[in-house]
Amino acid sequence: MIGTAHLVLLLTIALLTSEAACQTTAPPPPPNPDASAGDNWSLAATAYGYLVPNDRSYFSPVFTADRRWLHLEARYNYENFQTGSLWAGYNFSIGHKLEFDFTPMLGGVFGDTSGIAPGYEMSLTYGPFELSSEGEQLFTIKSRANDFFYSWNELVYSPKDWLHAGLVSQTTRAYQSPLDIQRGVFVGFSRKKMDFTTYVFNFGWTDPTVVMGLSCKF
Repeated sequence: MIGTAHLVLLLTIALLTSEAACQTTAPPPPPNPDASAGDNWSLAATAYGYLVPNDRSYFSPVFTADRRWLHLEARYNYENFQTGSLWAGYNFSIGHKLEFDFTPMLGGVFGDTSGIAPGYEMSLTYGPFELSSEGEQLFTIKSRANDFFYSWNELVYSPKDWLHAGLVSQTTRAYQSPLDIQRGVFVGFSRKKMDFTTYVFNFGWTDPTVVMGLSCKF
């Protein structure tokens, strides 16, 4: 188990040490790469730190690689503890002032939990506003009782290039169990090629869960 103080210290060290390595990169992109990138690969790494009250705190790293229509992704501690997943998807984008990006994906999950997961990432952007969502339906190998649906949704307002804030929700439905929706707020800051965002869930309903995300694009 990782204590809260240790988790905050690790994220701070990661922010300071990663900044020098990412001087030539940009803040985290939307699910689909910029069309101007051409045939170049767009790579990104994100580390999420979860501070869970009265429970286990943990890290969840996510790595993405995009080239034109191809989207590749690797996750760990995302579907479950000590569980990894590998994903492949197709990037699709339309619009200019009102831009819609959509990436249907298929993933293989392995580790403490194993299975197949169709998923998606999408966003709708207009000026400083963005509505984004990502989700998956996990079909486990051992038992349907372990199947679940998961989604992460954000409404983002970016008044400045270096500042973004908004509302967030995450939804989990285990097989034959009630729907569980966690709601929260977030604020994030970008500096050069880094992005640091803090999410606070369930504040006012119960003990809040804090999620910190540190991203870098190469």
